[in-house]
Parts: sequence; C-alpha cells; structure tokens
Amino acid sequence: MEALASTASHPSHKWTPPTDASDIVKSIHAMLHPRNIVLVGATDKPGNYAERIWNNLIKYKYAGGLFPINAKREAIWGVTCYKDFASLPERPDHVLVLVPARFAVQVIRDAAAAGARSATIVTSGFSELQDEESQRLAVELKQAIKETGLAVTGPNCLGNLSAGENLFTNIDDRIVTMEPGAVAVAGQSGAIVMAIRQALEDRGVGVGYMVTTGNEAGLETPDLMAYFAADPSIRVIVVYLEGVRNTKGFRDACKAARAAGKPVIALKLGASEGGRAAAMAHTGALAGSIETFDAISTREGVIRVRGLDELIETTECFVHADPPKGNRLAAVSLSGGKRGLLIDAFYSAGLNFAPLSPNASEQLAKMLGPGSIVGNPLDAGFAAVVDPSVYMKSIEIMIDDPDTDIVIIDAELPKAPHELRERNLRIVNDMAAQANKPVIYISAMSIGFTEFTKGLRKTLPDIAVLQGLDRAVGAIKSLIEYAGLRKEVPDIVSSSKASARALLEKSLKAANGAAALDEVASKTLLKAYGIPISKEEVAQTAAEAVKIAKTIGFPVVAKVVSPDILHKSDIGGVVLNLNSAAEVKKAFNDITVRVKKLKGKPKLEGILIAQQVKADLELVVGASLDAEMGPVVLFGTGGVDIELMKDVALAGAPLDAAEAKELIARTKAGVKLKGYRGKPALHEASAVKALVGLSNLMADAGNRIASIDVNPFLINTKLGVAVDGLIVLNNAAAKKAAEH
Repeated sequence: MEALASTASHPSHKWTPPTDASDIVKSIHAMLHPRNIVLVGATDKPGNYAERIWNNLIKYKYAGGLFPINAKREAIWGVTCYKDFASLPERPDHVLVLVPARFAVQVIRDAAAAGARSATIVTSGFSELQDEESQRLAVELKQAIKETGLAVTGPNCLGNLSAGENLFTNIDDRIVTMEPGAVAVAGQSGAIVMAIRQALEDRGVGVGYMVTTGNEAGLETPDLMAYFAADPSIRVIVVYLEGVRNTKGFRDACKAARAAGKPVIALKLGASEGGRAAAMAHTGALAGSIETFDAISTREGVIRVRGLDELIETTECFVHADPPKGNRLAAVSLSGGKRGLLIDAFYSAGLNFAPLSPNASEQLAKMLGPGSIVGNPLDAGFAAVVDPSVYMKSIEIMIDDPDTDIVIIDAELPKAPHELRERNLRIVNDMAAQANKPVIYISAMSIGFTEFTKGLRKTLPDIAVLQGLDRAVGAIKSLIEYAGLRKEVPDIVSSSKASARALLEKSLKAANGAAALDEVASKTLLKAYGIPISKEEVAQTAAEAVKIAKTIGFPVVAKVVSPDILHKSDIGGVVLNLNSAAEVKKAFNDITVRVKKLKGKPKLEGILIAQQVKADLELVVGASLDAEMGPVVLFGTGGVDIELMKDVALAGAPLDAAEAKELIARTKAGVKLKGYRGKPALHEASAVKALVGLSNLMADAGNRIASIDVNPFLINTKLGVAVDGLIVLNNAAAKKAAEH
C-alpha cells in the first residue's frame, strides 16, 4: 500500500516572491504552495474533519505529496498511515493539525523540527474558550509558533484554498470550481469566509485563494492581505474582520494593497455594541469603534461593506470595472419606470447623471427622431420597439462620449440561451474592453444565476454585472470614491518640536497616576503642541484674580482648577461674562465655596481667570485612543450642541495640514468656516493648526493618553482659540512609561 507522494511532478506556481519580499510574504507563499501536505490526527471515523479534508484533496487532485499520520494505524483511506514525522518518506512541508488541543502545541514543535514550513491548526479549544486550561494552551501555542517560525493559520479554523495548486484543505463538501481567480478571501470566521467564496462562485467570480484564520495565534488577516497585495494574480482582496489586533500591521497591509492598486473590501464586525460583544466572545478580539475604523482604513483604500450581499456586489464591481476617471454617470434603459428608479437611487446616494456632450446629444436626437426626449438616463424603449438597433447604438454613443466616466445599462443576464441578448452582451463587452471606462449592467432586483448564466458571465470579463439597485449604487459609489483617493498614502509622522515632546514626558511623569491633567496642565501641553490658547492665568486669591482680569481685559471667565473635577460646569465651576472687578471677586469666592462643599473634598489648585473670546462658531477638536485602530482625532460642531448636532468627523493620527483640511471639509462646521449664506469666512487656519497639533500630541504619546477634549474651540474671523481643555490619561500605560 503506497502513500500519495509525487513531489517531482508537483507543478510550480507561476509567481514566486522576489528575494526582497518580506518574510511574511515568503512564508505565506510556502503555506499556499506547499510541496506536500501532512494530516496529523488522521482518522476514518465517518464525517470527521480529517476525512472530509482528505476527500477534498483527492477530489480536486492536489498534485503534491499527501501523508496521513496516526501512531495507531498502519493504513487509512486506502494508503499508508505513518506513525510520526520521522517515518515519512520525505520532509513534511505543510502540516494540518487535527489532534485534540492538548496535543497541538507539541505537534507544532515536532513539525518544525522535522523541517515543515507551515501549518493549519483546525483544532479548537484555545482562546475562544474562557476556561483556565484553554487560555493556558493558547499562550503556549503562540509561544511555540513564535519560537519555531512556522507560518500558521488557526487554531479553530476550517482550512484554506489555493486554486492554482488544486489545494483545498477545507471541510466544505460543496462543489468548488478549482480555477485561479482574481479574488482572494481571508478572515477569522471559517463559515463566513466559506459562504463568501460560495456566493462569488455562484456569481461566476473566481476565487484564487481562501484562507480561514480562526483565532490567529500565528498569521493574522493583515498578514494575508500583505501577501495578496504582492501576488500579481490577485485583483481584489476581501476580508472578514472580527477585530484588529496589530494596528500597524493592518495599516501597512492596507498601504501595500493600495500601492498595488488593489482594493480591500472589508466586512467588519463591531458596528454595534452587540457586534463588538460578539467579536469578544468569538475570537477574543477587541473590537473598537466602527467610525474610527472607517476614518483610518478608508484613507488607506479599504471599502467597508455592511453585509454579505453588499460585499458580493462590491467585489463583482471591482473585479470587472477599473476605477473611473471621474463621477459623470450615464445610463441607458428600455423602461421609463426603471429610468425613474435609477435617478432616485443614484441621486439619493449623492451621485448625478451628467449632461451628455453636444455631439452625443445631437447623435441621439437624430437617431431617435423628432419629438423624442434625449436625456440622461436615456429611455430608449419606445424607439427600440420601432428599430431594435437604436438600443445598441445608444449604448455605443454613451460609451464613446468623452463627457461620461461610467456607463450603466439597465438589464440582466439571461437564464437560458437567447441569441439576440447574448450577441448584444458580447458586443458591449468588446466596446467596454476598448472604452477605458467602466461599463456596468444593473438588474433592479436580485436574479438567480443558472449554470448557463454562470458560464455566459465568464465570457464577459470587461463588464460588471450587479444585482439589486441599492447595492449596485453602493458598489458604484465605492468604485468612484476609491478612484478619488490620493494616488499615494505617505507615511505621515509627527512634526512636533523637541521642546513639546520633552514637556509631554515631564507632564506625564508629574501626573503620577492621576486620571487626568488639570485644565492648566492640559492647556500648557496643548499650547506647546501649537494649539492656540486663550489668554489666562491661575489665581490663588480673589485679589490676585482681579489683578489678572484687569491685565487680560474685561470680559473674563472664571473656572475652577482641580484634577479631581473633570466636568466643571456640572458643579457650578464656571462663571462667564465677568465685566468688573467686583464680579470677578464674587465669582472667585462663589466657586471656592462650592468646591469646598463637594463630597470627596476635591483638591482645589486655584481659579483660572481667562479671556472671554467672542465667537462666531463653537467647534470641538479632540482625540482619543481607539481600542483597535490607535490614536484618532475629531473635529466638528462643539459647545452645548455637540450631542444634539452629532456633526463630527474622525481621522487617524498624525495628520498633515492637507488631511486636516479634508477632515474639516467633511462636516457642516467646515461649510460654515468657509462663509455660509453671505457670512464672512472664519479663521480656518487656526482649526487646521489645532488638529495637526492634537494629532502630533497623540502620536507622540503612544498609548499613554486616553483622550483629549477641547470643547469649545472658539473661532471668529480673526482667530481661533481653545478656551477649555482636558487630557485624560491611560493610567496603566502612563505609569509604566514613567517608571522607566
């Protein structure tokens, strides 16, 4: 009885990572293109994972060596079964770990010692469980993977697909078309990743790679993204994310994909509190704010979708349509009703149908005849009844028009042979191949693909075929937005001064475990980072307060200074519109009395006397440390209306001035800054300066600052200043840094 071994005849993949490729890319290549596969824990118990994976490897004719290992068996599945790695006829390359969790760690170490380069741990029973033993095994497994250097997916995963190698180390027993495709799929949930692959296949979209990463004790989804970005056979990267553990790794992978011109289409768990809780329960991932994920990842070429159906349409769109040169839409329909639906759907999404060029309009008017309405979208239905050639000629005119960037055709693929429709589709596909612009078919509703439809779809590589009007509109909008991203994403680094960084370290050390810096210390640090601050000084006595007020000039504001009082207004710790010495003295005494009456006896460090700035607009600028994505800055409408208006936008830190302006432009407050309804433009430069400074501060602090709140940031035509500021510390991180 012989093992299935044939390394000599094993086909080599047409692409090999270059010598300067990262170690991660090289190791993943070894995993997806192995010389042989070893199944450790082979058993022929009916229906078990090992047998299902073995059957798939045989069914799809994997050409490398196949070796089962089970110390208690001499033969299994009609071939030789080996007792251990040492008894194999050749060195192991890719190892499938199917033994119980308590044995998995040793298998990884033994596999590496025997010369294996990669492994997939299908076994569960690690960090996804909360008992002490499972958590201990998870730690030991991560250590073993780190020490051995193996490329490992899992544990708690369902295997992988590498179509170019006929490799399907997966339990899925549905039919798989083993044809190399332009899409790569990876993610932590095996069931979801497998469903995505199946749905794409049902739509005639080929999947070249599918990798289920499970608990990600070794390789993480961003590692796979980096590999797919490097492999020239891949055009679109699809990922399912339950959490981002390595922020830098994720962002670097996004940048690599962006540089390669490959969109990353992401379905991200954590858009709700319930979703974030589910992520924690499923793989132990720490899911952060979805708004923060969007703010940071979108800049680097990630398209986040809200569900599986939207994911499929968006993937289909990007596989078959290049990003357009602009956003000028054109559409052809054979129905006035559907024309109306197109207009409503695209206009609701903020997209417009462009005026056609004079030449195109003239051609259409001449062809359609006197009395016809030439519009965009074009309803060619009535004219096409009289002369069927009008339909195809209308499409040709739209595609050739230099004033259109995307051409949409309201039609679906046939479910059965149809000579005229098939001919028309192939003609349009040939037009699209020469057009240098996306040509996209849309069916207003989802239409199931028959085997005939799937086969026909594969013969039309240069047109996108989308289903469901709303999802199609979302996919096209993503295509346009991706095209509008800056061609390169530079590595933006903090531009702060050495003196500012030194003050940061001094302030964090002086905090000595406090929850936050008080207002004076916060503003001193903000000022060092270039954030404009109002004129102010701390008074210890009422007389001193009056003297400071006279120096600044009336009116002034009086505010309590205490590291123990974070929300000063709530306790009557802020008094506005002080226009005389008597009013300043009274405010000083009133605030002091209120603080002394508070429970807990908060520490009173004085009363801040500050310039009262006349504002045309109250803004909020702030920053926080997101659980997944790291430091992020915020801009929007501030003051007491911040919760009511919810007019804020986010961006990753640090920012340069151009990105700060882009952030401002995404808000209603940004519109007001430019001058709204005849009002003069406000001092936007101060807001830009504040955002850049805040982002530098967060970047320099690493994970030691939890949040910064500057609300309000008052702005008028001449200046903008922070009149309040609070820096909340990440105590554990700040304390650890101070100790060193």
